[in-house]
Amino acid sequence: MPIENDFPFLTEKGHIVSFVGGGGKTTLMYAMAAHCVRKNWHVLVTTTTHIMRPPGAVWARTDADLFRLWEHGSYAVAGTAAPGGKMTTPPQKQLEHWMQLADIVLIEADGSRRMPCKAPAAHEPVLLPQCDIVLAVAGVSALGESLEKGCFRAELAQQILRVPGNAVLTPTLLAKLLVSESGGKKAVGERSFYAVLNQVDTEEQAALACQTADILKKRYGVPCILTHFEKGERA
Repeated sequence: MPIENDFPFLTEKGHIVSFVGGGGKTTLMYAMAAHCVRKNWHVLVTTTTHIMRPPGAVWARTDADLFRLWEHGSYAVAGTAAPGGKMTTPPQKQLEHWMQLADIVLIEADGSRRMPCKAPAAHEPVLLPQCDIVLAVAGVSALGESLEKGCFRAELAQQILRVPGNAVLTPTLLAKLLVSESGGKKAVGERSFYAVLNQVDTEEQAALACQTADILKKRYGVPCILTHFEKGERA
């Protein structure tokens, strides 16, 4: 399956995957969840930050909700209601118990205010100790834009990259931001790490994405995946 060629960890159960960065984390997370459901896995989706409440009846708030969703061939989304139509992390004991029951856990662990890339603040990302895989996501639409326009927390990205805020984000700079231990690799430690370049919409963006991926692989030894999922699309 193509998605498993890109993300080989999807061939085996037991992983806890965190999505950080910007540029389509939520869409990618749900696409991955739908793929795993088609393998008849019990899939748990959650967050350690804030995400929009999921569409449809996939929000699990009790054990009964969780088992009903899994029995009906759906993924389950765990979270606590938050203002503005959002949800945040569920109670710790409930989450830990449900994680033990799931075949795979997918966690949005970072926020980017819908910006294509970001630099994390002091409190970001929120990686659970159980997490063993981190995907640092960036939208290719950031390439060719200034940091101020294309990057959330641009002032922090300036410090990491040592460039002014009006500097244009090139493949070299985006790769550096993604692999920085103050950027995309922050708090990753010994976990498996992948860079994901998302939202590749045009031939020009595809060329820039390939340049970025080449830098990540050859200069930094970081595996990089190029993806394109429309909002609402399921892998």
